[in-house]
Amino acid sequence: MVTRHKNLTRLFTYIGLLIGLLYAFFPVLWMFFASLKSNTEIFSWPPRLLPEVFTLRSYKNILSDPVKIRFFMNSYLVALCVTVLSLVIAILSGYSFSRHKFRFKKVLNLFIIATQTLPPITLLIPYFGIVVALGLYDTYRALILTYMVFTLPYAILMMTGYFNTLPKELDEAVMVDGGSNFFALWRVLVPNALPGIIATAAYTFLLSWNEFLFALTLTKSTEMRTVPIGIQLLMGQHAYEWNEMMAMGILGSLPILILYLAAQRYFLAGMTSGAVKS
Repeated sequence: MVTRHKNLTRLFTYIGLLIGLLYAFFPVLWMFFASLKSNTEIFSWPPRLLPEVFTLRSYKNILSDPVKIRFFMNSYLVALCVTVLSLVIAILSGYSFSRHKFRFKKVLNLFIIATQTLPPITLLIPYFGIVVALGLYDTYRALILTYMVFTLPYAILMMTGYFNTLPKELDEAVMVDGGSNFFALWRVLVPNALPGIIATAAYTFLLSWNEFLFALTLTKSTEMRTVPIGIQLLMGQHAYEWNEMMAMGILGSLPILILYLAAQRYFLAGMTSGAVKS
């Protein structure tokens, strides 16, 4: 009787998980099949998930258009620069917060946490004024520096929490052998902190790749637009290229999907480390 009860519980659990998976994945599935339809077939009635005639014309139009390819290159450049710079600063800052005592440490830590409470929309106009005043409007530097303001606090907190899980005996062993703090950080702690670094990099890249509001406000030329803005530009004055919008959405989602699948093990380990103090 107990075995039967466990089997029924497991069955209902799997059914619930399957329903949740279908509910979450259905919009993505619809977007994928819509990208394989013609623009008119998308609005056919009654609606159908599968297209009558499969066509890759929307993907061909995107991949053969230098302007749309530029959108992807801009997103890759900005996201990678933000990720690398944020990681370097977060590793150095996280190591300092985790291993050293200095004046105003608690104040700085509290300030970093407090920045996470500010809604980004409230900073849009001030950042626009600063970027214009510095002559950085419609440049890569404007996007990179602005995105780093939002990625750095979380990255520093995450790296600090991960370094706290590493035993201080690692540092002390390096010091005994005559090594420096710099050597201990980059040769010993960083390799051991790889899960946390990958998790932080994935979060930073994801935030930079998907950002829409500041990319729309801080750029004006088509050559500087990123993928989210490129999708919005497919909305014409009299007609929307829905199949191309769906295709660009699929292509824009692939880097994130590949990144998460490739680093899933490290990502989960890095996100949960430091959550419980031993």
